[in-house]
This record gives sequence, C-alpha cells and structure tokens, in this order.
Amino acid sequence: MGNFKGVALQLLLVFSLFHLSFAKINWFYNYHIHIRNDLPLLNSPPDQPNLYLHCRSKNRDIGEKPMLKGQDYTWDTKINFLHTTLFFCNARWVDRKRMSFDAFTVGRDEQRCLHYHNSCMWSVREDGIYFSQNNATWEYSYRW
Repeated sequence: MGNFKGVALQLLLVFSLFHLSFAKINWFYNYHIHIRNDLPLLNSPPDQPNLYLHCRSKNRDIGEKPMLKGQDYTWDTKINFLHTTLFFCNARWVDRKRMSFDAFTVGRDEQRCLHYHNSCMWSVREDGIYFSQNNATWEYSYRW
C-alpha cells in the first residue's frame, strides 16, 4: 500500500507539471481573424467587389471571398498541437495589385492577439495591410 501512495504521488506530480506546461500554450483559446476591406473605390462601382481574398492553412481552406468596401472576412482558429498554426492570404485589388501575407502565425500572433478578445485584426488599404490588436491603433505591416 505504501508503494501505491508513492506511485500516486509521482503521477500527481507529473500530471501537475504537464498541466502547467499546457497552461503556458494557448491551445484552448479560439483566435478570431478579421480582415477588413478599407481600399478606396477609385474607379470601381460601389456595388462591385474591389478586393478578392483567399485565405488558407496547410490543412484548411477558408475560401475565396469577393469583398466590397467596408466588408470583413472573418474566421476562427485554434493553435494546433505541434504549435505550427499558420494562415496565409492572397489578396487581389481588382485591376491594381496582388500580394500574399500571413494573417496568423503562432510565433508572431499567439500573444499579441490575446489582448483584445483574442482577435487579430487586419485592414487592407491603398498603401498596404495594417494590423491592430485593439481596433484602435494600427501598425503598417505589409506593403503592396
């Protein structure tokens, strides 16, 4: 019986350490990725999409979305077990420019997107793509 207590204590210690290591990794958080079309209309009619976004990861294709000015492209994700979650997007500004960018990557976004309701917010603008973690201050991140 004494040996059982020792084994149980060891198992409890291992479980506690295992649980603490999981607590540091945000596997259980649901991250919300938002990409807003803030491009000027220029020669585009207001009822025609002026931006096309296609976002995906290695295992999940979110799909292509034609976007009108002011529209939001949104999806949720969790961090995978291997801690390698990455979503990238191809953006096409109709008759103007194309580019690819990382919309969510664990190393860069795991902590910074936790501050405002677990959201990563992006704004596609005339000079490039901006990031915000609070929907108030915007950081220039990608150039066309």
